[in-house]
Amino acid sequence: MGAGIAYVFGLAKFEVDVVDPAEATRESCLRLVQHVADRAVKRGVLGSADSNLLTQRVSTHSSLGAISPKPLLLVEAVPEDFDLKTVALLGAETLHPTMLASNTSSISISSLAAKLTRPESFIGMHFFNPAWSNPLVEIVVGEKTSTQTAASAQQLVNIIGKDAITVEDSPGFATSRLGIALGLEAIRMVSDGVASVADIDRAMELGYRHPMGPLRLTDLVGLDVRLGIARNLAQALGSRFEPPQLLIDMVANGDLGKKSGKGFFDW
Repeated sequence: MGAGIAYVFGLAKFEVDVVDPAEATRESCLRLVQHVADRAVKRGVLGSADSNLLTQRVSTHSSLGAISPKPLLLVEAVPEDFDLKTVALLGAETLHPTMLASNTSSISISSLAAKLTRPESFIGMHFFNPAWSNPLVEIVVGEKTSTQTAASAQQLVNIIGKDAITVEDSPGFATSRLGIALGLEAIRMVSDGVASVADIDRAMELGYRHPMGPLRLTDLVGLDVRLGIARNLAQALGSRFEPPQLLIDMVANGDLGKKSGKGFFDW
């Protein structure tokens, strides 16, 4: 997600700094940005010169200390773990960004803001995978998010060529709450032997005109990510969001979807 967010802001001519302590992750980020830019050139939607400028705008660093203070926007995009996000956001806040955002797909923005010194400048900006092609950004307004911060987030989403929906802070927001409900039920259907993985997905693609079935989408999002979301929602909203045992077992086995090469499909 970090690489995808970096790409869309680089494409919109922003200077982008990506921070990750792992060298392999930083290198992977730059490779992915370059790969997506190269594909855009081959499709004729991006010129070679523009592609080169885009990739030059994206830099990677091992720590926040390498970034100039007071960035316009700082987006946290670490995994769906409250404590991990809190640590990342507290570190990010030391740079005094004009706006601080979390890419969380399910964790309460107000709960995360409770640890911050400037909760009025904090907001949820939930990008969708793959960020370079998915047009949606879900803006999540916390209890203490200022009107100005919400308006600025909307403006930035417009500038990078995305479409925004704005939701109040509620468990799972709008998209994750609906999406995870469908995904979990599809996984239960696999466990129950209702139909094959491929046919369950085709049912939603052909019958309901979904561009991608819920199981392939789970592979793309990451089974570990979906498991984290399900657990968060089960704690907040009740047993209907309890993760199926099949999902728990697949994550424990390392079958995380596209990023691991195997999930409900082979990649």
